[in-house]
Amino acid sequence: METEELSNSDIEAQAFAFYAAGYDTSASTLCFMLYHLALEPEIQERLRNEIDVYLRTHGDQIDLETLNELPYLDQVLNETLRMYPSDDTLLRKAQNDYKCPGTNVEVSRGQIVLIPVLGIHYDEKYYPNPEIFNPENFARENLIGRHPCSFLPFGLGPRNCIGIRFARAQVRACVIKLLSKFRVEACKDTVRSFCFDPYRLNIAPDKKLYVNFHPRMDR
Repeated sequence: METEELSNSDIEAQAFAFYAAGYDTSASTLCFMLYHLALEPEIQERLRNEIDVYLRTHGDQIDLETLNELPYLDQVLNETLRMYPSDDTLLRKAQNDYKCPGTNVEVSRGQIVLIPVLGIHYDEKYYPNPEIFNPENFARENLIGRHPCSFLPFGLGPRNCIGIRFARAQVRACVIKLLSKFRVEACKDTVRSFCFDPYRLNIAPDKKLYVNFHPRMDR
């Protein structure tokens, strides 16, 4: 097996790529999440209670090894990624000829296949009422039997996003910090619906999403 040694410049370039590629995508995910938390105060309250318990248990410290103690935060994040995956389409090259079962569609080796992530994420076969923000879509009992390829915000398999752990940790840490200090509320300028901006590379709203932040007085 051939090996290639990475130079310091290669490592620096890759590290920069992680931050550059992860900035807009993570910022958009956080924006969409806070928008829905502002519109859904009951969801926000449940999430805030989970965060408060987590911080009390760990002395107000956030640690990568303990983030799995926040299952509802994971549900909220996953639901955000379901409705607003950064990439709405994935491209893959077929390694072999393949006939799609139950159809006359044949894929030839070397052919580029477009996978409609957004279409899959809004398929009622996997997610009832897909237009509604519902973290219960990712409750443990609702994951049983669901096809693993029905959720593809980071792709899947050996070609999935290399920054998946970094992105998820970054967004979760930011939400924990924000909701431990602030309440997020809708305001008179908060839109109730929007379309996606067709001129943006990643999924983004065609309108500004305004919310209000109020300091918490109970902490």
